[in-house]
Amino acid sequence: MDHDLPPLRLLTAFAAVVRTGSVQAAAAELNVTQPAISQAVRKLEDHIGLPLLDRGSRPARPTEAGYALAATTTESLSRIADLLDGLRQAEAGRAKTVTVACSVGVATYWLMPRLSVFYRAHPELLVNVVTTQSGVPALADGIDVAIRYGHGRWSDGDVHHLFDEAVEPVCAPSLRARFEGAVAPNAISLLHVRSPEASWLTWPDYLSGTGQPVVRGGGQSFTNYVQATQAALEGHGMMLGWRSITGALVAAGNLTPAGLPALAPGDAFHLALRHKKTGEATEKFARWLRSHARAEYAPSAHDPARSGAA
Repeated sequence: MDHDLPPLRLLTAFAAVVRTGSVQAAAAELNVTQPAISQAVRKLEDHIGLPLLDRGSRPARPTEAGYALAATTTESLSRIADLLDGLRQAEAGRAKTVTVACSVGVATYWLMPRLSVFYRAHPELLVNVVTTQSGVPALADGIDVAIRYGHGRWSDGDVHHLFDEAVEPVCAPSLRARFEGAVAPNAISLLHVRSPEASWLTWPDYLSGTGQPVVRGGGQSFTNYVQATQAALEGHGMMLGWRSITGALVAAGNLTPAGLPALAPGDAFHLALRHKKTGEATEKFARWLRSHARAEYAPSAHDPARSGAA
């Protein structure tokens, strides 16, 4: 049906005639000659097959059809202008917003506490956080970057190493106080996080990797790391403390190392970005996150986990 519509320039010229009250005023408003306006009106009348101006009056007045067409044209152009303005504002908002996806545990205990530092450096930007049960969140529609744990060999985006991980058993201080030496895994309830991902380190993986006896059964199981952490904080048992997640709780004294060896898993945390060109907010956030991670997790000769020590 769009082939029946007259050219927009003809509609805007006629709407200006009706709005200003004369061909002369319309020509002045649009910065064109009066003959150009008159010709535009006649072409519009020829296109639709109806008279739009009553030329028997002086000055010429719009016909009933002319009034209706001018009103509809003005309203439509106003709606288009509002839409374009809204689109520009939305685009400006997107340019200052970045959406990051990560697991519930990473969001709760690692990312969110660090965002205040980012906002101090970039108060004009906004970070939206989307949490997933997966440690390898997808770069789905609406996701600009993803913080992932794993091998790092993903092909769906540009992948950058963030930091290596260290795993060390931790528990509540009240629970730790019951043991003079290291807390024996077979002498306490173990808190398990069940995950379908092969990269997730379990208690059997940890015990095997540190050369300790296998513990058969027992303990509580949880579907995500946040639940297990809460159980550990309440003294229900001992959990595998991932440095990136429980490190702040240990530093604050809410959890304490159980005196067992730290283990460095083979996988690490990475930042994945879409292949396509990203916005300014995404680029700034990615640069900051990588720089912050490098500074925070700089290699230390006194870090036993970095040697893979048991």
